Amino acid sequence: MTLMPIQKRFRLSGYLVLLLMSQACTTPPPVQDPFTWHELPQAPLATGGAFAGVLSGRIVLAGGSYFPGLPSYQGGVKIWTDSVFTLSPDASEWEQGFSLPEPRGYGASVSTGKSMLLIGGSHAGGHTREVLRLSESGAGLTMDTLPALPAPSAMHGAALLDSVVYVAGGQRDPTATTAETSFWALNLRRPNDGWRELPVWPGPGRILPAVAAQDGSIFVISGAELLPDSAGKATRRFLTDAYRYTPGKGWDRVAGVPVPVVAAPAASYGASHILVFGGDSGELFFRQRELGDRHPGFSRDVLAYHTITNTWTTIGQAPEGLVTSNIVPYRGGFVIPSGEDRPGHRSPSVWQALPVRAEAQIGLPDYIVIVLYLVVLIGIGLYFSRRGENTDDFFLAGRRIPWWAAGLSIFGTQLSALTFMAIPAKAYATDWVFALVNLGIVLIAPIVIYLYLPFFRRLNITTAYEYLEKRFNLAVRWFGSLSFILFQLGRMGIVVALPSIALSTVTSIPVTTSILIMGALATFYTVLGGIEAVIWTDVIQVVVLLGGAILSLVLVASRLDGGFGEFFEVGAAAGKFHLVNWTWDYTTAALWVVIVGNVLSNLVPYTTDQSVIQRYLTTRDEKQAARAIWTNAALTIPATILFFSVGTALFVFYAHHPQNLNPALANDAIFPWFIARQLPPGVSGIVIAGLFAAAMSSLDSSMNSVATAVVTDFYARLRPAASDRSRLRLAQGITLGVGALGTATALLIAYSEVESLWDLFLQIVGLFGGSVAGVFALGIFTRRANGAGALAGAIISAVVLYSVQRFTDVHFFLYAGIGIVTCMSSGYLISLLVPAAPRNLTGLTIYSLLQRRKDNVHVETTP
Repeated sequence: MTLMPIQKRFRLSGYLVLLLMSQACTTPPPVQDPFTWHELPQAPLATGGAFAGVLSGRIVLAGGSYFPGLPSYQGGVKIWTDSVFTLSPDASEWEQGFSLPEPRGYGASVSTGKSMLLIGGSHAGGHTREVLRLSESGAGLTMDTLPALPAPSAMHGAALLDSVVYVAGGQRDPTATTAETSFWALNLRRPNDGWRELPVWPGPGRILPAVAAQDGSIFVISGAELLPDSAGKATRRFLTDAYRYTPGKGWDRVAGVPVPVVAAPAASYGASHILVFGGDSGELFFRQRELGDRHPGFSRDVLAYHTITNTWTTIGQAPEGLVTSNIVPYRGGFVIPSGEDRPGHRSPSVWQALPVRAEAQIGLPDYIVIVLYLVVLIGIGLYFSRRGENTDDFFLAGRRIPWWAAGLSIFGTQLSALTFMAIPAKAYATDWVFALVNLGIVLIAPIVIYLYLPFFRRLNITTAYEYLEKRFNLAVRWFGSLSFILFQLGRMGIVVALPSIALSTVTSIPVTTSILIMGALATFYTVLGGIEAVIWTDVIQVVVLLGGAILSLVLVASRLDGGFGEFFEVGAAAGKFHLVNWTWDYTTAALWVVIVGNVLSNLVPYTTDQSVIQRYLTTRDEKQAARAIWTNAALTIPATILFFSVGTALFVFYAHHPQNLNPALANDAIFPWFIARQLPPGVSGIVIAGLFAAAMSSLDSSMNSVATAVVTDFYARLRPAASDRSRLRLAQGITLGVGALGTATALLIAYSEVESLWDLFLQIVGLFGGSVAGVFALGIFTRRANGAGALAGAIISAVVLYSVQRFTDVHFFLYAGIGIVTCMSSGYLISLLVPAAPRNLTGLTIYSLLQRRKDNVHVETTP
C-alpha cells in the first residue's frame, strides 16, 4: 500500500470527524413546554390560602379566605371559610358535604396517599398550632387531630419526605414584624412522638416560601422576610436564596431562584426537578394601592430547579398566575385550585397540567445504521448454523474460541444495557465513588485463574454445577443449577424491557418494536449458531458499544465551550471526580466497603454463573481461558473510566444547558436522552445500536446458558442414554422457548404493573447468589464439608442475608460477602456435626491442586 492512499484515507476521516463536530456544535432548541393546560370545573368559592390535596382520587379544597368587597389594602374585610369541597374524577361540578371545625387558611397541606394533613394556619382570632388529618372512609370524609405544632404558625411551607412531614418558616402572630426560621418535623410512623425542632437554614426567617421534597432532601426556596417599617408595622423584603436540607447531613445553600417566587405553588417532578409555578416577585408589591384593579397579576412563568446540576431555567408558562394556592399531584400531572390572581382578588379557576411527551424523531441515517447492524447479526447466526453439529458445538463451540474473543464475550455478557445506561447516569447524578466497584473484577481475576479455573477446565465438565455433584452430591448440583436458571429467567425480561422503555421515552421507537427486535434477533442467532454465534456477536456488540460511548464522549466535549478543559474544570469544581469516602461506616460506600464488598461480590458471577464460566470452557486450553479472564479484567478499567467520563460530561453539558433537560425523565435515561436529542443523524444510530448491543449480549448469553444448564444438569443427568442429537434438538428448542419467554416477559413488564413483582422475584432468587458462591468455596477450600452441610449452609445464608437486608442499614455492597461467609462458616460447622460417608476428593479441592503443582503434575482432559 502506497503512502498517497493512506494520506487520502486520513484526510477523508478528518473531513468526516469535522462534519460530525460541526453538526454536533449546533445546539437543538430547548425542550418544548412540558405541560398542556386544561381548565377543570371552577371552585364554588374563590379563595386564597386554602388547603388542598387528594383523597381516594378526589381533589379536596378546604378552608381559605376571600374578600366580598374591597381588598385589604383598600380597607376591605377578609372573610374566612370552613367549607370543604371535593371534585371527583371527570365530574362536572364540585361537591360539598363536610366542614372544618372552624374557618381557617394560610397553613400548609400535605397529601400522604391515605390522608391529607392541614397544618397550622390562621383564622379571625389569630394563628393556630392545630394539625388536622382528613381521611376517606366508606361514609365519606372523616377528621382527627395529630400532635399540635410547637408554636402557632401561618404562612409556612411544608413537604413530605420518607414518611416525615417538614414545616419551614412562617409567622407566629398576625402582627409579628419578624418571620420565623422554625424548622419542624413529624414522623408519621410515630406521630405520638410529636414534632421535633431541627437546626434551621443559614439564612433569614421567611414567610410563604416554596418548599418541596426531592432527591432525598427538603428544599426551602425564596419567601419574604418580615421587617418593621417606620410605623412599626410589618413590611416585606423579597428573597431569592434557597437551601437544601438532607436528613443526617444538615443544610447546604444552593443556587438561588432568578427572581423571588413568594407564595408560589411548588412541587417535585420527575427524578431530580422542582417546579415553581409563578409567584410574587415583589416588583409591584409596594404599588398595590396605586395600581388597584389595573394590577397585571402575578408571574405565569414555570421555573425548574435541577437538583443535580444546581441550575434554574424557565420551562414554560401557566395560563394564569396564582399565588397563596397549593399544587396537587393528580392523575400523572398537577392541579392548581383557586388562589390569588392579583393582590386582594381571588380566582375560582382550577387548572390541570398534564405532561407532554418530549421525544426526538430518529432520522433515516439512524435507521440505516441500526438496520445494517441487525443484518450483520443475522448473518453471523446463519454462518455459524453450519457448524452446530453436536452439543459440544452448541454448548462449547468445539472449544475453538480464541482467548481474546472469549474475553470480549465475558465483558459483553457482564455489561448489560442497564449498565450502559446506569453507569453514566450514576456519574451524572453523583460522583466517581462507584467507579472503584469494578476494581473488584481486576482483583478477583487472579483468584479465579489460579484457584477456580483449574477445577472447571480439568474435570471435563460442561456446566459449573457438575463440579458440585462430583464434590458433594446430586442435590447440591441441582440446587446450584436451579438457582442460576431461575435468576436468568427473571433477569431476561428486565434487561430487555427497561432499556426499551427508556429508549421509547426519548425517541420515536415504540417499546414493542424495541423488545421484539432484540428478543427475536437474539433468539434467532442463538438457536441457529449456539454459543459460537453468541460469542462472536458479543465481540461485535462490545466494539459497537464501546465505540458508541467513545464517540458520545467526544461529541459531548465538543458541545462545551472549553472542550475537555472545561469538562475537567467544571467537573472538579462540582466534586464530580470525588473517588474515595474515608470512613469506617459500613452503611455507606466507604472505601473498604467498596473494595471488600465488590471483591466478594464478583465471586458470584465469575465463579458460579454458567453464562460466564461457559466462556472459560470454550477456549482450547486452560492457558487460553486464563488469558480470556485477564482480557475481561484489562477491559474493565478503561471501560469504567470511559462510562464515568461520559456521565460527568453529561453533567457539565446540562449544567450549561439546563433548558435542554426533560424534567419528567428518570436519571437512568439521561444518556439515551442525550443520544436522541443532541447527537447528529447517523451518530445517534450508532449509539442506539450500542444500546441494543448491550441488551442483546446479556439476553443471548442467558438463553444459551439456561439451555446448557437444563440439558446438561437435568435432562442428560436423568437420561444418560439419550443420544447427542436428541440433546442438541432439545437445547435448540429450550433456547427458542426461553427466548420467547424472555421477550414475552419484557412486554409484560413494559405494559403492566408487574415490574415491582419482578424485582421482588429477583431479590428473592438473588438471596441465593452468595449462597451458591459459598457452596463452591466450601467445596474447593475445605475437605470436611459435605453435601448436607453445603445445602444447610446455603439455606442459612439466604435467611441471614434476608434479615440483613430487611432489618439493618448495612450497605448493599456487603450483601454477597455476608452470604458467602455465612454459607461457608455454617456449612462447615454443620458438616462437622452431621458427618457423611467418605468421598474420593482427588482433584476436587485446593489441597489436591496444590499437591499436583508441587509434584509438577499437570493434567487437563480435553475431548
